[in-house]
Amino acid sequence: MDLNQLEAFAAVMTIGSVTGAGRSLGRSQPAISKAIGDLEAELGYALFDRNGPRVTPTGKAFLLYEEVERSLVGLRSIRERAAEIGREEAQPVHLVATPALASTIAPAALQLVASQEGIAFPEHIHLRSASAEQVVHAVLHRTVSLGLTSLPVAHRGLELHWIGEAPCVAVLRADHPLAKKDRITRAALRGERVITMSNRYRLRQRIETALGEDSLLDVAIDTNTSFNAIMAARAGLGVALVEPITALGMPIEGLVVKPLAVDIPFYFGVVTPFGKPVEGVTRALIDAVERSARDILHGFVKRDAAEHDELL
Repeated sequence: MDLNQLEAFAAVMTIGSVTGAGRSLGRSQPAISKAIGDLEAELGYALFDRNGPRVTPTGKAFLLYEEVERSLVGLRSIRERAAEIGREEAQPVHLVATPALASTIAPAALQLVASQEGIAFPEHIHLRSASAEQVVHAVLHRTVSLGLTSLPVAHRGLELHWIGEAPCVAVLRADHPLAKKDRITRAALRGERVITMSNRYRLRQRIETALGEDSLLDVAIDTNTSFNAIMAARAGLGVALVEPITALGMPIEGLVVKPLAVDIPFYFGVVTPFGKPVEGVTRALIDAVERSARDILHGFVKRDAAEHDELL
């Protein structure tokens, strides 16, 4: 398989038609069809069910797409870097973070580094949000300079520089009866519709362990990002139990953020590829992430990376 085939496949997956993919890539419809056909012949299975110019991806196409898109991002980075080397430009920053960190602490850290004297801040910055698992994947495959992710991150091939800790919070509408309380207790949540995370291997497990006691919480809505949970609370659908980064870093009118009476720590880490020298802008960013976290998060504690297994 070649790059033209993969680009054609990704464009058809995104746009939904061969004609539209051709327009996007500046190629003819027959050229896109041939590229897809050649790719299917090489793979040995169909990627699309065809109905005129419109196509429907098969189940196998969806499984393949994630890998193809990741590879294309890496290839585009190589192209860009090759051009930048030719122009003798500084290497761009490639930063990937979970949605909560990418939308709050990461921009604040970039601003701090940009304002520092003596730092050759690059012209180009690539900031991407991804799931914690995708952040780990990107760092392991060395397609990014720096990753910010929730814990655990016990993977070989990662250099964990430090761990950040801050207590989880409750987010609810300002007109909710619990909004008048100083702290939200376990008892107060009984009978309330709870909105929280769906991934039971990360924050959800700690929330249920701390607040569930002898019975599970009434989790009415679970979702994959804290922002979704917070917006559901804003719609009056319940009380969101979330990490503090989104709640405090992106304040929303009409909502209040309340501490919990039970301490439920949220842990996140700063990671780079193992064995890769950390210097220049990347080193400055690692320090700036800590400063930004202290500014945004109430009760922030910086912990040593060696505490990872004990904490979790």
